[in-house]
Amino acid sequence: MTDTKFITHPETRVGHVHLKVADLDRAISFYRDVLGFELQQKFGTQAAFLSAGGYHHHIGLNTWDSKNGTPPPRGHTGLFHVAFLYPDRRALAAALRAVLYAGVSLDGAADHGVSEAVYFTDPDGNGIELYRDRDPQDWPRDSFGTLGMSNAPLDIEALLAEAE
Repeated sequence: MTDTKFITHPETRVGHVHLKVADLDRAISFYRDVLGFELQQKFGTQAAFLSAGGYHHHIGLNTWDSKNGTPPPRGHTGLFHVAFLYPDRRALAAALRAVLYAGVSLDGAADHGVSEAVYFTDPDGNGIELYRDRDPQDWPRDSFGTLGMSNAPLDIEALLAEAE
C-alpha cells in the first residue's frame, strides 16, 4: 500500500440528501409548499423525490425505517442540517419570506463573511439552512490570504427587503 493521500475530484458536489421522515405527505407538503421544491416522483406511501429546476432529485424522503417515528433526541449523532444554496441575495430573501409566511420559526441567522444563512427545522426535526454565497472576491481574508469566516448576526429585515 502506498503512502499517498486520496484527493476527491475538484468538481465533486453533494448531489442530494435523503431524509428519513415520519409522515411522507407532511414532508412532501413542507418541501414542496414551503420551500418550493417540485415533486418529481412518489412511490406510494414510502418514498418521494423532489428537486429544483427539473433535476431528478435534490431531496429524497422515505418512511422505510421511520414511519410515525420521532426526531432523534438532542445530544445524539446524525444530520446537523442540510444546506440549500441560493444563487443570489434576492432569491434567498424570497425563500426566507416564504418560510416565514408559512409560520416556520427561525432557529438562527448568521453572516459568515463568505455567506449569509438562515436556520430552522422541518416537521421531522431535520435542520435546514438556506444560504447564499458572497462573491469569492468579497470573502474576508487576512494579509496571508487565509479565509476568515465569522458568525456575526444577520440583519433579517435588510435581507427581507431584497425579496421580489
